[in-house]
Amino acid sequence: MDFPILSVIIFSPLVGMLVIMLLNKERHQLITWVSTLISLIPLALSCILWAYYDSSTAAMQFTERYTWIPSLSIQYFLGVDGLSVPMIFLTALLSTVSLLISFHIKERVKEYFAFFLLLECGMLGVFGALDFFLFYVFWEIMLVPMYFLIGVWGGPRKEYAAIKFFLFTLFGSVFMLVGILALYLSSTPHTLDMLELIKQGPAFAHGLQVVVWFFFFLAFAIKVPIFPFHTWLPDAHVEAPTAVSIILAGVLLKMGAYGFLRISFPMLPYGTNYFAPMLAILGVISIIYGALVSMAQKDLKKLVAYSSVSHMGFCMLGMSVFFISTEGSPHITALAGCYYQMFSHGLITGAMFLLVGVLYDRAHTREIAAFGGLGVKLPVFTAIMVTFSMASLGLPGMSGFIAEFMVFIGAFAKYKVLTGIAVIGVVLTAGYILRMVQRIFLGEFNTKWDHLTEINARETIAVVPLLILTVLLGVLPSLLLGQISATLENIVFLVVR
Repeated sequence: MDFPILSVIIFSPLVGMLVIMLLNKERHQLITWVSTLISLIPLALSCILWAYYDSSTAAMQFTERYTWIPSLSIQYFLGVDGLSVPMIFLTALLSTVSLLISFHIKERVKEYFAFFLLLECGMLGVFGALDFFLFYVFWEIMLVPMYFLIGVWGGPRKEYAAIKFFLFTLFGSVFMLVGILALYLSSTPHTLDMLELIKQGPAFAHGLQVVVWFFFFLAFAIKVPIFPFHTWLPDAHVEAPTAVSIILAGVLLKMGAYGFLRISFPMLPYGTNYFAPMLAILGVISIIYGALVSMAQKDLKKLVAYSSVSHMGFCMLGMSVFFISTEGSPHITALAGCYYQMFSHGLITGAMFLLVGVLYDRAHTREIAAFGGLGVKLPVFTAIMVTFSMASLGLPGMSGFIAEFMVFIGAFAKYKVLTGIAVIGVVLTAGYILRMVQRIFLGEFNTKWDHLTEINARETIAVVPLLILTVLLGVLPSLLLGQISATLENIVFLVVR
């Protein structure tokens, strides 16, 4: 394809941001609609990318490569494989959904939508970059708009949450930068080309691999977030506006897991094998800890936030399992379950935060105990929320079930005891999800909420695509597995080579 589809996907939101900045700040409706329409460009192109991607090979496709800073061997290098294509689609979809439900923003509207489009540009760039310098630029670009989106448009403790998010992420980014420099200086010839560094991976000294892997681990573990690096997440989620919570849960957390699979695993195979048991242990701790803390929450948004810690723990457990079978084929069941969980969690938890925001906009409280019997008053909202709640607890027929089932089946082959402990997390998840559904939607209706109105058309349009995909991937998992299998098999071969 001669058309630079990746560049257009990544930079169309940036162009949109510049357009927004030229508009009259008093034209609120125009700004919101222009921003939303611009976000449809990367969404439409990401669908084309998915349709034309050749899933039979692990080779990079739709590549764009230009010399950028020749003295440092820095290139403008973009490309996608089975790891990137679904994540680019998910990012574009959730960005459009987030903008659709941001029409209620009344304070500094121009700046809000400009920052949001800049954030989308950074997120898309991370999933398309194949040069380390370019990757790091996009990784850092996201920090600024996210900091302001939380710090300006967030809740009562927004400044605290924004600073905490910024400092945690910046802390990890510093270690990532040191790791990148170490690989650059250790490569022969010096290069920041990710594909070239993957080729040279086995040649790196084992001690170097262990140290650099740990540096990358700090950056990616904070992003996931893995216990005990998760403490920024509940504050950021609770204080962030609804749209920002959707992006935090749906995309930013996935960047940590993506970083492991794109960089740490294929580039540092010895380090990956060295730290794999640690990943499994931390994954199981996150699963149980996140579920237990969720059970104790009284705030609905905090419950969903801590559930993310638990659900992303499944990704870590699945990610820790990779080997070549006696027949010579790569074992990717757990790894595929990890990726499936990344995508599924983005859909389900993104929708959950959207629906929590819909309820909060009407009731102005997220206190679980304050509600009761809302199923009678808001039947459509209740049906959608309960559906996503069942998907979150892993009900068969939903994408969450496929993800967790694959992780358990794959992980049991290597970590029988840890997998057995992790299964307890499913029971705990069912406990806090069903308790939440019972207390908010069932029982006697609290007449205090007589004034609540049903979910409106715009909010329904935003959530329905997520609902369709959650059910579709629960019934037809091959739609996603077919895209990622060849790439995951290649990653396993690279790690165990």
